[in-house]
Amino acid sequence: MSTLLADPAKMIARGAPRLIHTEEELDAYTAALFRLTSLEAPSPSEREAIELLTVLIEQYEQQHYALPKADSGTVLRFLIEQQGLTQRDLIPEFGTESAVSMFLNGRRKLTLEQVRRLSARFGLSADVFLD
Repeated sequence: MSTLLADPAKMIARGAPRLIHTEEELDAYTAALFRLTSLEAPSPSEREAIELLTVLIEQYEQQHYALPKADSGTVLRFLIEQQGLTQRDLIPEFGTESAVSMFLNGRRKLTLEQVRRLSARFGLSADVFLD
């Protein structure tokens, strides 16, 4: 066995990063990550710590703050509302106002070209518009 991980329990007992179980630990790890990412020229071990803390924080947040997947119609209605748009504003992405309406009413699916155009317009990953 490698001497690097000869006694991981001892390493954790001495304060090595471990899985996050509480909000207090999340706050502490986030503060540590912020300090490390604020460094102008992090050392190799600091870069490794940044990577490890990021993985641990992401894992905790995915378990405790996961957002439910929204269908593409819900996402588009939200974007329309948030940006003060009308269906007519989306004609370049859909081709016609009736195509926008049919999609929003669940009577039509998005084409790949519409997904590409919506993704570009809103600056979002195409995955957001794929059900």
